Amino acid sequence: MASLLAFPLLTLVLLHSVAISTRADLPGTWDLLIADAGIASMHTAVTRFNTVVLLDRTNIGPSRKMLRRGHCRNDPDDAVLKHDCYAHSVQFDPNTNQIRPLMILTDTWCSSGQFLPDGTLLQTGGDLDGVRKIRKFHPCHAAGSCDWVELDDVELTDGRWYATNQILPDGSVIIVGGRGANTVEYYPPRNGVVELKFLADVEDTQMDNLYPYVHLLPNGHLFIFANNKAVSYDHVTDKVAREYPPLDGGPRNYPSAGSSAMLALEGDYSTAIIVVCGGAQYGAFIQKSTETPAHGSCGRIVATSPDPVWEMEDMPFGRIMGDMVMLPTGEVLVINGAQAGTQGFELASDPCLYPLLYRPDQPVGLRFMTLNPGTVPRMYHSTANLLPDGRVLIAGSNPHYFYKFNAEFPTELRLEAFSPEYLGPDRANLRPVIEEVPETVRYGERFDVMVSVPLSVVGIVEVNLGSAPFATHSFSQGQRLVKLAVTPSVADGDGRYKISCVAPPNGMVAPPGYYMAFAVNQGVPSVARWVHLVS
Repeated sequence: MASLLAFPLLTLVLLHSVAISTRADLPGTWDLLIADAGIASMHTAVTRFNTVVLLDRTNIGPSRKMLRRGHCRNDPDDAVLKHDCYAHSVQFDPNTNQIRPLMILTDTWCSSGQFLPDGTLLQTGGDLDGVRKIRKFHPCHAAGSCDWVELDDVELTDGRWYATNQILPDGSVIIVGGRGANTVEYYPPRNGVVELKFLADVEDTQMDNLYPYVHLLPNGHLFIFANNKAVSYDHVTDKVAREYPPLDGGPRNYPSAGSSAMLALEGDYSTAIIVVCGGAQYGAFIQKSTETPAHGSCGRIVATSPDPVWEMEDMPFGRIMGDMVMLPTGEVLVINGAQAGTQGFELASDPCLYPLLYRPDQPVGLRFMTLNPGTVPRMYHSTANLLPDGRVLIAGSNPHYFYKFNAEFPTELRLEAFSPEYLGPDRANLRPVIEEVPETVRYGERFDVMVSVPLSVVGIVEVNLGSAPFATHSFSQGQRLVKLAVTPSVADGDGRYKISCVAPPNGMVAPPGYYMAFAVNQGVPSVARWVHLVS
């Protein structure tokens, strides 16, 4: 009898050990960077000084980080804290894991952002007193005292809540959509607002046209996706240049958002491929259903093709609120989110803890690889950003109206880093180090990059430029990776190699600004060096 009782116990032990082994064998590693960042980051951006700006909303009540003494915010209209001495934005230094409070004055709830050519973070809109506000953050070294500046001499023409920003080839920024704003406008301002009827046409009874996915194509037009449809928009004439076929699988934007990314631009830069993955089923938001399964379908389209069609495939998991992060290699990390419900406060369940690696060059059915799962649910209002060292910073998750720590999915203040497989110790001998690279590069310019590699180089060492996007609500605004034309590396002695590169030809391929320059050797990226791309 004892042996019979021992059998199921032994089976459970074996199954448990198999589960642990399987999990450990999956690629990628997780690290806790800081246990309490003080705020839950709804919006996140990496600056050219290798610091990270984390931003929540102001009318959320007390955070866990105090402002500097004597720097409280007074707002008689704030329903929670009229005299607010708590930080709702912070600067994080990944090199030291130090947090510095920043002061934001107007409400940034569900706002938008983009880096300008000089490296300044432009931040627009929000709710209440922030709906028309324009703010700037001029980044500085980690030990500096830079802070938010709210502009008083200019404001948005339309209120922008749940809008999307995208830098343009001339360095200006287009601001697209928002709740009740089916228009576009520009910074610096030009001719007020322009109606974009497309946004009104795709709005349904639960909206589904908010935070549209906007990608700058290498022909200069904008690929704008909302709900389940997309157009090519000419921002010079403010006209829709073409319509794309609808994407099957239901709505894809807020409040039903999956995510989207434009794949790396390379070769002659004439081809742009857009991927849209995941989303909630229509009706989940209206019904406030937390259990409705998310779908896992992905559409992929050559946006520059004369006859574009959506190529469909499925992820291993249904996912709502996932983030798609362009890695230095050109692969895409899909991370964060839930497998059921919809966006909104306390409207999702079943966190999707497994990241995925999307490998664009593989055939349909083999493009997704399941990676090592995390342990911290990252639900509504979470973010993911590529760091210059190749890790991915994971922040936020607050599915509650205020901070709430005693809940099934609590407000999340922890910052984590996910390290893709290319950072594993077995690949350390392949990891290049950029020894020399110009700080400033002009369009079409030829320049040299000097790298060192522990093992002899075999094949081409890529030099890829990655933008620093503004991540919020499952979409990285302004995200871009450009693979430069390079010649085979030439040995220069002592493990050093010279790579001759050609800068992007124009601002349509890569808008002016600061980029993370990565050397990539056999799929292993260096730590990036910041390069200023100018006209």
